[in-house]
Amino acid sequence: MKKLVTALCIASACTIAQAKPCESEKYKTAMQYQQQSAEIQALQIQSYELATLRLKEILNQNPNAKNLAIVTDLDETVIDNSALLARDTQTCHDYQKWDTWVDWEKQGQPVLIPGSLEFFNFANEHGVKIFYVSDRTQTNKTATIKSLEKLNLPQVNANSVLLLDSPKQQRRESIEAANYKIVMLLGDSLPDFSTDFNSKQPKEERAEAVQRTKAHFGKDWIVLPNASYGAWTKDQLVPWVK
Repeated sequence: MKKLVTALCIASACTIAQAKPCESEKYKTAMQYQQQSAEIQALQIQSYELATLRLKEILNQNPNAKNLAIVTDLDETVIDNSALLARDTQTCHDYQKWDTWVDWEKQGQPVLIPGSLEFFNFANEHGVKIFYVSDRTQTNKTATIKSLEKLNLPQVNANSVLLLDSPKQQRRESIEAANYKIVMLLGDSLPDFSTDFNSKQPKEERAEAVQRTKAHFGKDWIVLPNASYGAWTKDQLVPWVK
């Protein structure tokens, strides 16, 4: 029996003392969808196609404007970090502890979300300012900028990449204070868009906030799909009751 337990532990990257179900097993199906499904790629492309159509309309409505700006989140919006999350899942590590994230910021190799580069190049070619507003760490700002540059994203510099030093709303307000008109927000989590949302809200409040702000979705707010993590992971499933 001991040999069997040892073999099982080796296969699941644990020790005999830790022989228990993997913490990250609950994320496996979501991670398969996020990283492997054609459907997620289709949704990502669809999101950026919609963003491009809306930006074209906005440019037509503001033909002489020189101060238009887009604000976008980074992770799971512009760049795909699923390789880190998949590695942690396969080694039975709960990636939502976020204790492996800082090393990924420094040494990881994210890839682009499908459709993102084409959209941001279009914005750049039409004179729209791009701000990358992310809750990545300030300590690793140089590494994050290098990662974005390696992916050939436009307008990447110390002034356009605004990382965690204040709430996102304050960073958005600082952009407006610099006389930019924010015409579009992109993100994978609703706090990327408004203080109407936060990660500690119960699901009922999140749902109510979606209804209050629904006029923005698909117009000046473009939400990218992310099945890997979010406030919703703490919610319980609601079963069918006959």
